[in-house]
Amino acid sequence: MSQGNMTYIKDIHEFDGQEVMLQGWLAGHRSGGKVQFLSFRDGTGFIQVVASKSELPESLWLNIKELTLESSLRLSGRCRKDARAPSGYELELTDLEVVQTAEEYPISRKEHGTGFLLDHRHLWLRAKRQQAILKIRHQVINASRRFFDERDFVLADTPIFTPNAVEGTTTLFETRYFDETAYLTQSGQLYNEAVAMAVGRTYCFGPTFRAEKSKTRRHLIEFWMVEPEVAFAELDEIVSLAEDLVAYVVESVLENRREELDVLERDVTKLESVCKPFVRITYDQAVELLKEKGSEIEWGSDFGAQDETFIGEEYDRPVIVTHYPTAVKAFYMEPDPSRPEVALCVDVLAPEGYGEIVGGGQRIHDLALLRQRVEEHQLPEEAFSWYFDLRRYGSVPHSGFGMGIERVIAWICKLDHLREAIPFPRMLNRLAP
Repeated sequence: MSQGNMTYIKDIHEFDGQEVMLQGWLAGHRSGGKVQFLSFRDGTGFIQVVASKSELPESLWLNIKELTLESSLRLSGRCRKDARAPSGYELELTDLEVVQTAEEYPISRKEHGTGFLLDHRHLWLRAKRQQAILKIRHQVINASRRFFDERDFVLADTPIFTPNAVEGTTTLFETRYFDETAYLTQSGQLYNEAVAMAVGRTYCFGPTFRAEKSKTRRHLIEFWMVEPEVAFAELDEIVSLAEDLVAYVVESVLENRREELDVLERDVTKLESVCKPFVRITYDQAVELLKEKGSEIEWGSDFGAQDETFIGEEYDRPVIVTHYPTAVKAFYMEPDPSRPEVALCVDVLAPEGYGEIVGGGQRIHDLALLRQRVEEHQLPEEAFSWYFDLRRYGSVPHSGFGMGIERVIAWICKLDHLREAIPFPRMLNRLAP
């Protein structure tokens, strides 16, 4: 096989007029008589490859005609700038080596149902749209980590197996841990609080699990969260941190993933509106807004998906809602000292109907009150003995939140369902592939 500069499609612009070598897969194939057009991908992008019968040996020409979709290839050719080409460049083929001839590919150009595509998720990821989502997911995760690293937060990994609930007992996945009962983590928060008392500012990033028997577009059984926790921080400080994080992530995607947003046909003007300050309202104000829009919600009820959609549709950027009723929040939420029926908590709701993307608030730091809340929520006190220690030895006001990665991706990409926001979704009736 003839040699050239080994490169990737994303860097092809550096080799205009030169011979290059690419390695990748056949994404499409059409014939134009004495010319064949190959759509070729290598993970960094797509490029059109032009094979001319007059320029190639007869045997190679015939081999190209027999190529099957998703066959793996090495090919050489001359790079040529062409404004009409999807990537701005074409490759005039000079040589080709088949690494593996693919069997008949199950995903064709015809319309397939979602169930079929999810059954073949391991192959569906190769589609241009799915690759774009994967790369935006990478950007969201990278930006989230960079945001906290730049602010001297210490990354601390928290356990997947835990002895207790964080977000209520009804959504726990139970498993055996040798001779004990353990649960898959709902959040790293409780352990984060311990780390915050050691280093001041910390965050964890990892998978979390909720055994919710829900089929809505906003729920997954396994999803990923980034969760900061800050010692001595009260509600206002953690609200500002969440606002800064969301704005930072959106700006990072706009700056680095325009091409992928174009593939998704995303209206970027909607994302460009996401700048600080975000709108801030209380739960009381949100309830009044919902009633004005015809909702029958009563004070004291938690917001459902439709309520969050109604609120988010009122604004062109995320809206921050604080001071929910204490009764609908987790046992560890600090009550407002001037109004104990509401908690010092926060949700950030995305615009365009995507609902909650951040949830958190100030944690109870008084041992007696925390014990009382554990009892009221009928949680096993012995499982929280170590958590009580944090209130015995140097307790301080502290706050944190969790940002759901898939929900942020779904909003930024304007996806219909969270299942496309993660490479291999786990849902109520789906454990494979």
